[in-house]
Amino acid sequence: MSNDPLAEVVTLLQPTARFSKLVECAGEWRVHRLATGDPFYCAILEGSCRVIVNGQTLTLQAGDFMLVPAIHDLINESLTPPPAGVNTPPIETSPGCFRIGQQSGPVQSRIQLGHCHFDSPDAELLVSLLPQVIIARGEPRLALLLQLINEETRARRSARDLVLQRLLEVMLIEALRSGIDASSAPGLARGLADEHLAIALRAIHARPEHSWTVADLAKDSALSRSAFFARFARTVGLAPMQYLLAWRMALAKKRLRARDLAIEQIAGSVGYSSASTFTIAFTRHVGIPPGRYARMQMNGRDQEMPVNASNT
Repeated sequence: MSNDPLAEVVTLLQPTARFSKLVECAGEWRVHRLATGDPFYCAILEGSCRVIVNGQTLTLQAGDFMLVPAIHDLINESLTPPPAGVNTPPIETSPGCFRIGQQSGPVQSRIQLGHCHFDSPDAELLVSLLPQVIIARGEPRLALLLQLINEETRARRSARDLVLQRLLEVMLIEALRSGIDASSAPGLARGLADEHLAIALRAIHARPEHSWTVADLAKDSALSRSAFFARFARTVGLAPMQYLLAWRMALAKKRLRARDLAIEQIAGSVGYSSASTFTIAFTRHVGIPPGRYARMQMNGRDQEMPVNASNT
């Protein structure tokens, strides 16, 4: 991978498609989607709707795209919804196409939506680096990507899973870098949009093994220590050292799963002077020692990580 922070996080998430569909809406309607923890995305092709998710009430218009990296309870409804507690389940009218609300008469809204899944064992940690809700407006590329995802999901062509993974990666990156403004929720993409914080974030990703301090990162970012700390926490949603730790642990998990390095080598690659200090930090953060974590990732195969005397 490159040391582009956004590309690294999206690649590590390993997105895979679950389903994609076109929904046509008319009259009063409401769909309550229960929490799954998986990503949800939609593009408003025509009309408008209201979405209530993660404590936010959002009105979406034609040309808007919404991505929720980890869906909790989500309500999607018409601007004039049915009475409280009334849900109107979608009815399939043709493969991949659904109608919701009034089953006859003109269509008032058309929505392309889908769910995917992050296969990474570190998905929860990585998603914590992203905004809770991402809205991009007037980006036709995103609607085109959803159309391609929908077509590929329904087709049964060779290399389908690989194509879908790449399309989802592009969609996630496009959404993250398009849906950024001063009012955006804190997250990695918003941090990368800040010319000062982007320097620090790229430095962390380029050299995770370096003994970074807040003072070092502030100096590289051309900010005072206090201004850098406050700006980073406000914009990214984590304090600088919290972000550094989260990224180091994500990399350590990836390298433990690969099983081609000794624990002491992994420790050095993510900024720890010895296997023992790394083991303490990893255990505190993950809840189990690194060697045990590696064995658990082997689907029950009783194999040991290569270790040296300092880690026995």
